[in-house]
Amino acid sequence: MKKLFLLLLTAFLFIGCSSDDDTIYDYVGTWSGSYEGNDKGVWNFVVDESGKVVGTMHSDVNNENYSISGNLSETGDLNARVGLPSQGDFKGTLTTEKKGNGNWSNSLPTPAQSGTWKGEKK
Repeated sequence: MKKLFLLLLTAFLFIGCSSDDDTIYDYVGTWSGSYEGNDKGVWNFVVDESGKVVGTMHSDVNNENYSISGNLSETGDLNARVGLPSQGDFKGTLTTEKKGNGNWSNSLPTPAQSGTWKGEKK
């Protein structure tokens, strides 16, 4: 009986201690950082438990705010749109080490603008 208990305990430890599995919970929370390129400024967004991303991108050049909305996968792949008053993409990768980076683009206002972003989880 004692051997069976130790065997089951060991099996549960191996099953329960797998830290390699990424889950959306590794990314839930507030993220913020800066962006640069044809425009520059700061951004922030919140990732919820379903992977939904909602936030804002603020242009230091135009002194305007643009909405960020999209989704994050369980592996940290970010696919978001930059909305009103612009139209573009905010894509990249978030890591379990609380760092993120990627590319952004805006087709409005004209001329089209693009660049890179980086940031971290707060």
